[in-house]
Amino acid sequence: MHPRSIIVPQPTPLERAERLSAHLGIDLWIKRDDLAGPSLGGNKARQLEYYFGAALAQGADTVLITGAVQSNFVRLTAAVAATLGMRAVVQLEDRVPGKSDTYRKAGNALLCGLLGAEIMHYPEGEDEEGADAALHDRAAELRAEGATPYIIHLSEGHPPLGALGYMDCAREILEQDDGFDVFVVASGSGSTHSGLLAGLRGAGSQARVIGGCVRRPAAAQAPRIRRIVSRLAGLSDAANAVNDEDVVVWDGALAPGYGRVGPPAADAMKLAAQYCGLILDPVYTAKSFAALPALTASGDIPQGARVCYVHTGGLGAIGAYSNTIRDAMQVS
Repeated sequence: MHPRSIIVPQPTPLERAERLSAHLGIDLWIKRDDLAGPSLGGNKARQLEYYFGAALAQGADTVLITGAVQSNFVRLTAAVAATLGMRAVVQLEDRVPGKSDTYRKAGNALLCGLLGAEIMHYPEGEDEEGADAALHDRAAELRAEGATPYIIHLSEGHPPLGALGYMDCAREILEQDDGFDVFVVASGSGSTHSGLLAGLRGAGSQARVIGGCVRRPAAAQAPRIRRIVSRLAGLSDAANAVNDEDVVVWDGALAPGYGRVGPPAADAMKLAAQYCGLILDPVYTAKSFAALPALTASGDIPQGARVCYVHTGGLGAIGAYSNTIRDAMQVS
């Protein structure tokens, strides 16, 4: 058993999208993990149960994490640390060049300050090892000051504790409804996608799991997911039930790149809002939700299929993307 600090004490709702089901010709349900955890919630709350569990088991009083300027993971880490009386050190990476001061200072970045986190900055957005190394440097300074830090790593090569949270989520969904044919979820750092897939296979479900790419093209993301699943097997035998062909990714809404909105993502935001009353964020959920209309239209998700979309949240970033969203709504 791995130490766990409960952050999501109750199952999140599983809701049928009545109007959108009729529109797309499928039986669509939404797993509302946008409601999981504090400070506007999101999927990272489930992952943090295991990272904070490990941190507390090691006697840590400070948690360090790195992520994009508008990272939901970073914001939720600051929120959970506040609830536990711990110090949070968050590092914001410049992954989306050319953004305005609103992007850099509003949304999740603003909330991190409000939550009392110490904020660092890292100039590169595609240097996971370097970003983690900067955290290690800060952790060394904190130890010299008498603190006991715990680092939540971004780069590969570390045990994917966060994926255990989505193995839990998979079992939770199956307890709510075990009849889904297809799952759709955002696929970025990969722990949510990998954990959901491993949890389903470990519980005996053969439902297809489609990861909507939000940061890397499919050719790079699929091997990353397989590597995470391989490391996850070191934490849970259930991950051994995953085969290479189980890893399915779709990058049809990735362009023009991470943190930027193209027509499929813009259309997905309007579709979810106007058919379901659901708000998607432009970075993660809009790009994964876009798989639903695209893959039903292509037949990759067949008519009548029972589909579960895992809503991973992201609402903390909406304010930082107000101009982007306003412009994207003009894209047909």
